[in-house]
Amino acid sequence: MEKLTLPPELLTSVGLGNTTMTVTEFIILGFRDLKELGPLLFLVFGIVYLATISGNLLLVVLVSTQWGLQTPMYFFLANLSCLEVCYTPNIVPRMLVDLLRKNRVISMACCVMQLYFFGALGSTECYLLAAMSYDRYLAVCRPLHYSTLMHGAICVGLVIGSWVSGFTVTAAFQAAVVTSLNFCGGNEIDHFFCDLKPLQKLSCSDPHLVNLVCMSLTVLVTLAPFGLTLACYWKILSMVLHIPSMTVVVTLFYGTLILVYAVLLAGQVPVLNKIFLLYTIVTPMCKPFNYSLKNKDVREALRKLRI
Repeated sequence: MEKLTLPPELLTSVGLGNTTMTVTEFIILGFRDLKELGPLLFLVFGIVYLATISGNLLLVVLVSTQWGLQTPMYFFLANLSCLEVCYTPNIVPRMLVDLLRKNRVISMACCVMQLYFFGALGSTECYLLAAMSYDRYLAVCRPLHYSTLMHGAICVGLVIGSWVSGFTVTAAFQAAVVTSLNFCGGNEIDHFFCDLKPLQKLSCSDPHLVNLVCMSLTVLVTLAPFGLTLACYWKILSMVLHIPSMTVVVTLFYGTLILVYAVLLAGQVPVLNKIFLLYTIVTPMCKPFNYSLKNKDVREALRKLRI
């Protein structure tokens, strides 16, 4: 492949003796190897995107308007759906547009902003899933104490804590690391959005700090909540002797994060990095259906809503 020559407007000269060029904009490569299938991918991903937004908004409306769904479990699910409604527009619309255009330039500011919201919402989702698993553990394994251990104040506290933690500590730390990196070479991001690892690959800064941040965030945001989730479902499994359908989605969610951020720290694998497609598009669409829309109470609420 012919090496990309950066146009002058994308670079800022810093010095004349040792000419150092600082990248101010990036080019999102996306699915460049499948450019002939761009219109088809646009159609498929566009339908999935609309289904994701519609399904999650429907669940939020049902939980907000139907008294029978005013329970801790559905309160957590409604927050998870709100998160998905915010999360997918951060990545998917631009990806859809990039499938049909050649100019895929994104500014440094927009790139950092996209990375921040991606990290914030992804971290919040990890914490919400852990809170949901704890709620299900109490409901199944401690039914006599459930109303006292999972009352309104506890639910609100867990949700607020999840959102605040996601948008302050983890995401802000990740965005701060990116802004401290020096980009002095190529500006092609071999991904369909601004993610930390492809940006690290373009940086001429010491990679050890970013690797340390990735590993720390993986433990804090992924492994710790996932461990709590597994422990809760193991307790549930030992009582009911079957695996809930939501466990499959949770495993897909955490498995993707662990694969990309923990396992791949040793080397950059762009093809596997794009496995995030499962997380950014497919998984959010599956959640409202696996979690709620096939539930008897939700189907009854849908019937009342139509009436």
